[in-house]
Amino acid sequence: MTSTTTPFVDVIRSRRSARKFLPTPLPASDIRAVLEDAQTAPSNSNTQPWEVHVVSGALRDAISDELLRAYEDGRESADFTFDYGDGTYLERSRAHGATLYQAWGIGRSDVEGRREVVRDNLRFYGAPHVAFLFMPKLGDGVRTAGDLGMYAQTLLLSLTARGYHSIPQTILGMYADVVRDALGLSDELKLLFGISFGTADPAAPVNDVHMHRLPLDESVVLHGVAD
Repeated sequence: MTSTTTPFVDVIRSRRSARKFLPTPLPASDIRAVLEDAQTAPSNSNTQPWEVHVVSGALRDAISDELLRAYEDGRESADFTFDYGDGTYLERSRAHGATLYQAWGIGRSDVEGRREVVRDNLRFYGAPHVAFLFMPKLGDGVRTAGDLGMYAQTLLLSLTARGYHSIPQTILGMYADVVRDALGLSDELKLLFGISFGTADPAAPVNDVHMHRLPLDESVVLHGVAD
């Protein structure tokens, strides 16, 4: 075994969530190649319980418009609960938000500025493509959602390896009915989240933000591993 790094390690360490994209579409061949890579992700008993809908062009624009209307009307329709609790995880989420709002130049009291950030989220940050990740509700859904997480990470890393950029967006799952209606899908398919992707705008300061990661010993316990 070797302890040297590889180009794949560089891909892992360089992946970042972009929050402003150029409108240029990706070649269809590259989109298909990324999806073929994601299809190799592991899953429980090889069930491969994902159904992924990639939208571009006019349909992408129409879904964004409907999401924005649902947001203004307060019509959320999440398939899954979303709660950070009231301790450590909430603190981390708030620190994340503070970092981003600072990069956008939006103050704590700027209510309309913060609402515009949500709208930009629902515009997919200008990305030309969005992948919506659906799953069947099997049991309590936890293991199936874990499978979709492995699929999504494979997709994200494939995009990075090919020189593209992306951002997973939980907020898209907050309007599951809107997306299902636009795609003509049954409510038996549950929307976990979406991934917007394309080419990051190199001139956008928010794309230079690097989020903090915990030191290893704050989240991992090694048993029987010698220093």
